[in-house]
Amino acid sequence: MGMEIIVTALYIVACVLMFALAILIHEFGHFIVARKLGLRVDAFSIGFGPVLWKKKVNGVEYRLSALPLGGYVLIPDMDPEGTKVLEGGGKNKEESTGAGGNSDGTRIPAWKDILVSVAGPMMNIVLAVVLAVLLSCVPSAKFGTILLDVEEVLPDGPGAAAGMLPGDRIVSINGNNVRSKSDMQTEFILAKGRASELKLLRGGTNVVTMVEPKFEKVGPVFELPLLYVVLKQTEGAGAASWMPERSPLGQLAWDAGGIFRVLRGLVTPKEAKATANAIGGPVSIAEGLYRQVRRDPWDGIGFLRFLNVNLAVLNLLPIPVLDGGLILFSLIALIFRRRVPDVVVRYTSMFFMFLLIGLMGILILRDSWRSYKIHTYKPDDEAGAVTNVLEKTDQKP
Repeated sequence: MGMEIIVTALYIVACVLMFALAILIHEFGHFIVARKLGLRVDAFSIGFGPVLWKKKVNGVEYRLSALPLGGYVLIPDMDPEGTKVLEGGGKNKEESTGAGGNSDGTRIPAWKDILVSVAGPMMNIVLAVVLAVLLSCVPSAKFGTILLDVEEVLPDGPGAAAGMLPGDRIVSINGNNVRSKSDMQTEFILAKGRASELKLLRGGTNVVTMVEPKFEKVGPVFELPLLYVVLKQTEGAGAASWMPERSPLGQLAWDAGGIFRVLRGLVTPKEAKATANAIGGPVSIAEGLYRQVRRDPWDGIGFLRFLNVNLAVLNLLPIPVLDGGLILFSLIALIFRRRVPDVVVRYTSMFFMFLLIGLMGILILRDSWRSYKIHTYKPDDEAGAVTNVLEKTDQKP
C-alpha cells in the first residue's frame, strides 16, 4: 500500500511537470522574442493569481502563482489591461501603460506586438514537432488504429438496419471524411439524436445510406455510439487514438484535425450542444494525462504532443486576452494605420477574460462532478452486460 502511494505520487509529479513544460515553453516564446526585440519584461509567471514564490534576476521577476491554469509574461510595452486581474494585482504606473505602449508613453510598432504574440503558440508547435519525432524513433511506442473496413455485420443492429454488408468501407459521415474508429465515434457523438448520412465504398462504388447508432452507456457518465458491426484492426490497434501512425506528420495532422473539428462543431448549430458537452476542461485534461502516463509513458508523451497543438491553435483564436486577440488588434493597427483605442482594448479584454474564467469554472465543476461519479461508481450486472456488448461490437472479437 505504501509503495503504491509512492508510485502514484511519482506519476502525479510527472504529469505536473509535463503540463508545466507546455506552459513554460509557451511563455518562453513570448519572453525570448520580447527580449530580442528590446522590449522590457517585468515578470515571467507560471500560473495566475496571487504570487506564491518569486525571485528577481536581471530585472525580470520569475513567479510561481496560485492558479496553475496557464501563465503569463508581463511586458509593459504591450500588455493588455485585462491581464492585471489574472495576475492578482491592480494596475500601477511602473508596470503598465496599456496595449502597445512603452513605459515612456510612446507606441511600439504593431509588428513587434504580432511577433511576440505569435511566438508563444509557435513554441508549442515546436515542442509538438520534437515530441512527434521522438515518438517516431521509439520502437516500443504503440501506433495504429482500427480501420473502417467492415468484417461482419451483427443481426438486428443499426448497421444491419442501414444495409451495411461485410466488405464495406466507411468513407464519410454527414459529409465529413473519417479515417478511423475514433473519427467515426466523434461524428456520431456530434450528431447524437439525429440520423446520420453514411457513405460506404462497396466494390468500387459509393453507397449512401442513413444510420442512427445505438448509444450504450459506459459507466455512470459516458456513452459510446455502436453500429453493431465488426471492424478490421491493424496490428497496433491497441494504441491510443492520438497515436494513429508513426510518421511525425501523421501524428501532427491528427492533432490539428481533432481541434479544428471541435471548433467547427462549436459554431455549427446542429452540433454545438453535443460538442460543448464533449469538451473537457483542466480536470479532464489532468486526469487524461495521468491515465495515459500510467498506462504507457509513451502514450503520455503523445498526449502531451496533442495538448501542445491544442494550446497553440486555441491561443491563436482572435479573442481578446488570448494571443490571437493581441494579433487581431495589431493587424487592425497595421491595416488602418491607427490603433484600437485603449478603452476598447481594456473593456473587451476584461469582458472576455471574465467570460473565459467563468467558462473555465463551469468546466472544472462539471468535470469534477463527472470524476466523482466515475470514481464512486460500482458496476452492477447491467454494466457487465454492456461491457460484454462493447467487446463484441465495433471491434474484432
